[in-house]
Amino acid sequence: MSAIEPRAHCRAIALMIVAPVLWSTAGVVTRHIESAGRWEVTFWRSLFAAMFLLAALLFMRGARTWEAVRATGGYGVLSGAMWSIMFVAFMLALMTTTTANTLIVNSISPLLTALLARAVLRDPIAPRTWAAIALAISGMLWMFGSGFAGGEARHLAGMLIALAVPVAAAVNFVTLKHAGRSVDLVPAVLLGAVFSAAVTLPFALPFTASVNDILLLALLGCLQLGLPCMLMVRASPHLSAPELSLLAMLEVVLGPLWAWLGAGEAPALATLAGGALVLAALLINELAAFGLRAHARRN
Repeated sequence: MSAIEPRAHCRAIALMIVAPVLWSTAGVVTRHIESAGRWEVTFWRSLFAAMFLLAALLFMRGARTWEAVRATGGYGVLSGAMWSIMFVAFMLALMTTTTANTLIVNSISPLLTALLARAVLRDPIAPRTWAAIALAISGMLWMFGSGFAGGEARHLAGMLIALAVPVAAAVNFVTLKHAGRSVDLVPAVLLGAVFSAAVTLPFALPFTASVNDILLLALLGCLQLGLPCMLMVRASPHLSAPELSLLAMLEVVLGPLWAWLGAGEAPALATLAGGALVLAALLINELAAFGLRAHARRN
């Protein structure tokens, strides 16, 4: 391993900490939405994310922005479709079943990612990563298990919809890794936001959002969706697919914390304990990986 790679790996971890921190603010911000429905929230958030990403690409690429979008090729279309599925399916699941059901289903994302990466990329999965995945899923069950509901048709339907999120996330993580450093897939996030806005527009009409709602949704689109997704794409060449998926789980751990601080929603003891277990899984996995890399450099 070169002297540059450890620094690049550390920067990638930093980016993949910042990204879920920003993702996790969605709950507390949407608590202050006045009149917009969930379809409209999804539409405006996706539209503002697309505007932010387009502006960022124009700043970075200038007149070559469209060329950058075209250069993503099949990788870009596939990754964009997966982003769009994640943006839309999460909201649909929340509309159909409980938040606990949705988040518990989403917690299998690291497991699906590890299995898909093993099958497609032929990447060996370290025992520490399997252990971290199991520990993180246990923490998620502890956090939200008491709110789990099933049996009713709507809950089963909602959980099936929610399943699209971890499946799409796993495909997206593996796509990012398969593309590697040869293809810049930041434009794929733009495609995903455009696809999501187009799909949700008919269901968002007629618009009922207030001026306050629009301002909050602009904040969500730019800083809670567009920017962190860009950061994740930038981090992806230097992290394994399971690492990306595990670190992304910080979003679910931090979400209740921001709701507590910003909306007065005090988390239950199980939420705090389960969240601590998830954080421990992430920390142990990264510390173990750091130790192995340091040992390899010494030898």
